[in-house]
Amino acid sequence: MTQQLHALQPVIQLIEAGLTQNLEESLLIASFLPKFQELLKDSAWLNAQFKQAHPEHYQQYLLYLDPLERFSIVSFVWGEGQKTPIHNHEVWGVIGVLEGAEISTRFTHHKEGLFPAIQSDYLAVGEVDWFTPETGDIHAVENAFKDQVSISIHIYGANIGKVERFIYQIDGTKKSFISGYSNDK
Repeated sequence: MTQQLHALQPVIQLIEAGLTQNLEESLLIASFLPKFQELLKDSAWLNAQFKQAHPEHYQQYLLYLDPLERFSIVSFVWGEGQKTPIHNHEVWGVIGVLEGAEISTRFTHHKEGLFPAIQSDYLAVGEVDWFTPETGDIHAVENAFKDQVSISIHIYGANIGKVERFIYQIDGTKKSFISGYSNDK
């Protein structure tokens, strides 16, 4: 077993147990959040190949996919100043910062368009955020730094690389996309 998979195993086991118990999404997330936060204390477990930035866009590397595709674990690598478009997920998700910091700005969808949340969330190393489609999963994320790489670990309630999701314009118009993974080769 790789060092990476060994480090993820306690989190994977808790997610699997919660799914077996059919826990409601917020309870499922609460069941593995403490172990996930422990994982974020030291980035040495993450292999170098999953820490590689791209000069033009962020990277989304698949680290683990549940055999039944009930959940996936991904590393996001943010180059200097990189950010996502406004997007959604269609599934529950948990984000934790492993190196650097990121800013997540949540949006709500109204008939008049999208409106940003009152404030953006700044997540530093070890800090987490979570969402479900019911609690609001539309946001834009950016590297908090203009001069260094940031890395976050994301856990999603599906094979996020295959989920049809949406990119939004500020007027509320949307376009579907499927993200895939940077290590799909």
